[in-house]
Amino acid sequence: MSSLTTTPATATVTTTKTYSSSFTTTSPTVSSWPLFSKTSKKCAIQSLKHKVSCNAGSSENLLNNLDRRNVLLGLGGLAGAVNLTSVPSVGAAPLAAPDISKCGTNPLSGFKPGENTPTGGDCCPPDSSLIKDFEFPTNQAFKVRPAAHLLSAKYIAKFNEAIKRMKALPEDDPRNFLQQAHIHCAYCNGAYTQSSSGFPDIEIQIHNSWLFFPFHRWYLYFYERILGSLINDPTFALPFWNWDTPAGMTIPKYFNDPKSALFDTKRNQAHLKGVVDLGYNGKDTDATDIEKVKNNLAIMYRQMVTNATNPTAFFGGEYRAGKEPISGGGSVEQSPHTPVHRWVGDPREANGENLGNFYSAGRDTLFYCHHSNVDRMWSLWKMLGGKHKDITDTDWLNTSFVFYDENKNLVRVYVKDCLLTNQLGYDYQRVDVPWLKSKPVPRAPRSGVAKKLIGKVKNSDDVVFPVKLDKTVKVLVPRAKKSRSKKEKEEKEEVLIIQGITYDSEKYVKFDVYVNDEDDDDDAAPDQTEFAGSFAQLPHKHKGKTSSKTNFRAGLMELLEELEADDDENVLITVVPRSGSEDITIDAIKIIYA
Repeated sequence: MSSLTTTPATATVTTTKTYSSSFTTTSPTVSSWPLFSKTSKKCAIQSLKHKVSCNAGSSENLLNNLDRRNVLLGLGGLAGAVNLTSVPSVGAAPLAAPDISKCGTNPLSGFKPGENTPTGGDCCPPDSSLIKDFEFPTNQAFKVRPAAHLLSAKYIAKFNEAIKRMKALPEDDPRNFLQQAHIHCAYCNGAYTQSSSGFPDIEIQIHNSWLFFPFHRWYLYFYERILGSLINDPTFALPFWNWDTPAGMTIPKYFNDPKSALFDTKRNQAHLKGVVDLGYNGKDTDATDIEKVKNNLAIMYRQMVTNATNPTAFFGGEYRAGKEPISGGGSVEQSPHTPVHRWVGDPREANGENLGNFYSAGRDTLFYCHHSNVDRMWSLWKMLGGKHKDITDTDWLNTSFVFYDENKNLVRVYVKDCLLTNQLGYDYQRVDVPWLKSKPVPRAPRSGVAKKLIGKVKNSDDVVFPVKLDKTVKVLVPRAKKSRSKKEKEEKEEVLIIQGITYDSEKYVKFDVYVNDEDDDDDAAPDQTEFAGSFAQLPHKHKGKTSSKTNFRAGLMELLEELEADDDENVLITVVPRSGSEDITIDAIKIIYA
């Protein structure tokens, strides 16, 4: 398996980046496409406000000139081929696609009711008596999803026209813009139950579990096909909002044109031109653009590398028929996915509409570009080698969903059929991945920190759980093993588990976790090695309940090595509340080896 960091074909390019009128830096970036030859397109990034000059002309020319044979061997091809890992199945209990005829029998939840919020069956699609099983199209046109900030004027116009035509479709057409937005509401806010699996009293929720990535991949797949058919262009591909690289860390300016079909009034007005905060706490900080960029890249490294060392860490916990998704979401779902949703959502709205709430997220066209980049993370992750492989648990592979296609057919799809993007007929434009070179830096060696604090900070065995997170919590957590050999580390990961997190699911909640950070300062930044990760949830509640329960996990192996604390018997864990945390309780904090 090719590695992004070791393959000889990986190109290192020097790029000049101007983050503001007064600051310029030159730094190396790493190509995300080790299986491709070097591209002739070299862009000089002049600012974060999308003044990008490219010697090879428009991004559309680049896409048209891609060697399709190389693309087929690129990110979505070889990266996914024979790339599975086994997770034991405890029984044949895959979640079956919902019966849409029973959609809306339970009240919707996860938001504060208002004048324009949906009720009952408002999020349900038109019913259909016929369901077709998905078949891979024959002779399908291959598509390359482009970076949103590099689109040509012609491609922007094409994108705008497709959305415009989707919005003009009859309201009861399942391809209509609002009907497509309702898909996310139905699968996320309680409109569907597990009745097809024999559990009519348990709702379906595609967040906070291993279903997050495959559901959204299928969602975008059909959305993209519908858009292409509406403009009679089978090569049309959804752009991806490239928020993981500095030049793409602002909302592309064409989304802010009030005359465009891509425009949405319900966005945070203070963020329309600002640098995105991938660790958004629900309120803005006084960090400079440079600090935001550094923090963003560090978050990407932490969530894609340190905290995503195996399938469970990346995809999230198991979610089978008859169960609720309480095992916890994967690293990328927690952050940057969730904070970006909230960062874009409008604080003037009761529920942070549109992007800031599950039920309304699909009403903002930026949602689909945001999730296009999230989907790209799945493909990139599998290129990192090692245990970065898809799950082979049959319950995961045989989980099914239903979507309407471009011909208004209701189609049943399975997770097992969406693992390879080249089989689905698309791939991603070649762009740099600077976060691979953005490992957080320790402020100082942190070995022996826990030992110094014995008697001052409680050991987790002495803490009376559950603990309320209305203030910063510090606890010493014992390690069953220390100074493990390289072989032992390869066989089992050392993982921090924060278990039984009960939170107010009507709020945006977030807390940050630090390791061996003995400073009593809550302003520690994500670009510091002590930062272990974030827990974040958009507002949601199950069947009218105002609280939800789940878990958080973070990788410790690389982090402890960087802090020179691999020989320590205990680890200091600091949990810092950031948003909506005053009612959070935690059942346990422990370290496991898995």
